[in-house]
Amino acid sequence: MQASGESRGGRFLQYAAVLILAITLNFALPRLMPGNPLALLAGVDVGLLSADERAEIMAAAGLDQPLYKQYVGYWGDLLRGDLGYSYRQKRPIAEMLAQRLPWTLLLAGSALVLSTVLGSVLGALSAWRRASPLDTSLLWSMIGLNSLPSFWLGMLFIAVFAVRLGWLPAQGAVTPAAQLTGGQQALDIVRHAILPVLTLSLLSMPDLYLTVRYTLLDVIGEDFVRTATAKGLARSRILFGHVLPNAAPPIVTMAALRLGYAFGGSVVIETVFSYPGLGRLIFEAVGSRDYPVMQAAFLLFTVAVLLSNILADLLYRRLDPRLGGVHR
Repeated sequence: MQASGESRGGRFLQYAAVLILAITLNFALPRLMPGNPLALLAGVDVGLLSADERAEIMAAAGLDQPLYKQYVGYWGDLLRGDLGYSYRQKRPIAEMLAQRLPWTLLLAGSALVLSTVLGSVLGALSAWRRASPLDTSLLWSMIGLNSLPSFWLGMLFIAVFAVRLGWLPAQGAVTPAAQLTGGQQALDIVRHAILPVLTLSLLSMPDLYLTVRYTLLDVIGEDFVRTATAKGLARSRILFGHVLPNAAPPIVTMAALRLGYAFGGSVVIETVFSYPGLGRLIFEAVGSRDYPVMQAAFLLFTVAVLLSNILADLLYRRLDPRLGGVHR
């Protein structure tokens, strides 16, 4: 138990070190880049500002202070939830992120659930019928799907389901100026989310499918599965009572990791579908050279990936029999 506690403490220190490093790099990179740091941090054309305006922005951004004071102040702002100010949008960045985050959570969360369910079911079915035509077809389909560019698949869905068939909207999260309420508003949100969620789910599913397939193949070959088969147990009982519980750790870990990577994958998807989430916000910030917004959004993505790794590590330790989790 002591060794386990020391291991957890070591992992916590590693995650804390990664977080500190990420925040430090996020602070340092704009200041280390060539050129005027005011143009990078304030996101404005310095040549268009008067001397008084430059001095005011320098003071507001803390650029008139020594570097170490800027670093300490940056940490203090983060601890207070202050992610800076967008001089392009004339708004606090935390307010902008809070407005966009729910849409990305809806998109990434729905895609994670759908891809996990489909990937797990198809992977289990493929492993259980190894070397069959079904297994071969699924395997090659997933390999092909994994090679598709995300923007191409999204544009294909728009061309087919939105333009040609007219079944679903092509962009946005709600119908503009529709003034819907209650169930109609919820249905409108769902209809707008179907295509981006389906695109992100299909792009995420191959990794989960391959993880489930190869994990189950390893477990199916174990002695305890052959013993259960020799005892005459039903195949469904062997699969759900013996195989899946022992294959759960890597599968659940992969699903947890995908939660963090779904945020990064949403950048392209939200741009293709003009979906008003964090990914779309980053695209807009790049186009307008709003560097403080990009800086804050990238930091949020980094924290999301780090939290998904922590969640995956905790779940793996809980489920792995060798680490004191579930047992056969």
